Amino acid sequence: MMTPIARLLQASDLAELSRHLDAMGLPSTDLAEPDRVFFRFDADSLIGYGGLEGEGADRLLRSVLILPDCRGAGIGRALVAALEQESCTLGVQRLHLLTTTAAPFFRMLGYAAADRHSAPSAIAATREFTSLCPASATYLVKAL
Repeated sequence: MMTPIARLLQASDLAELSRHLDAMGLPSTDLAEPDRVFFRFDADSLIGYGGLEGEGADRLLRSVLILPDCRGAGIGRALVAALEQESCTLGVQRLHLLTTTAAPFFRMLGYAAADRHSAPSAIAATREFTSLCPASATYLVKAL
């Protein structure tokens, strides 16, 4: 497998990300709000996206998306590893996420299920937690 190359998305790139998220049924209405960074990952061509939201020691892992034709080759694992590495350079100590479909994948990568009520206030106050993801979404956390 080729190592994915990450490119930080600019505001002008968010429409493309939004289209891909919408097609996969993932939240996209808040992409341009403050305290979010998103990356496009390429290996000869587009393979996926991912992002981070928040500031400080606790942040959300956001909008991890692997194009359907690229799944099953370890690319998702590589993308999450790249996002975790970026998080470490930013001083992040814990990554949080909500998912309705990919809990087994993230558990395989060391994310542990947690009670949504235990989320730090900065995480619990995000739109992901308050309105974008359903209450039935699995909440997972990983210490970096």
